[in-house]
Amino acid sequence: MVRNVLWVIVVVGAALVHTTWPDFLKIQGVTPDLVLMLVVYFAISAGEERSMFTGALGGIYQDVASKAVLGHNILCLVIVGYAVGRVSTRLVTGHPAVKVGLVFLAGVAQGILYTCIAYIQYPDTAVIKTIVSAVVPASFYTALITPFAFLVLDRIFGEHYHAQGSVT
Repeated sequence: MVRNVLWVIVVVGAALVHTTWPDFLKIQGVTPDLVLMLVVYFAISAGEERSMFTGALGGIYQDVASKAVLGHNILCLVIVGYAVGRVSTRLVTGHPAVKVGLVFLAGVAQGILYTCIAYIQYPDTAVIKTIVSAVVPASFYTALITPFAFLVLDRIFGEHYHAQGSVT
């Protein structure tokens, strides 16, 4: 029960920081996606179910706090959480390079999904330009801070999560 409350606080806190203090995190106009990083962390450490719940909770907050249509971030983060959770069961995820790579690929996948949904709603969206100028740099920045963030998350949550997503 305490772990679940802590999980909610961490996810909502990351979404809050991501949406309210983006200038604090911004470097060269690029902001890391903290919620996406949490989605990947929980996909690796707790499985796709916890990761999908993380994506849903963080995505709800991001959708409500931004000008996006309700559901865009939720859908993209839940799909990415499921995919990374399934892939991470087949990888040796103990090495930091694997974690960084997963975060980068998850960021690119989430950005492409989000941009495609935006293109369907608004056909004048510059898809390639958005992916090249916003999605890839944000994914790279998010991946760069992954080792430090995962270290902090490991300290907070410890080794209490198992691959099946249960908490001891």
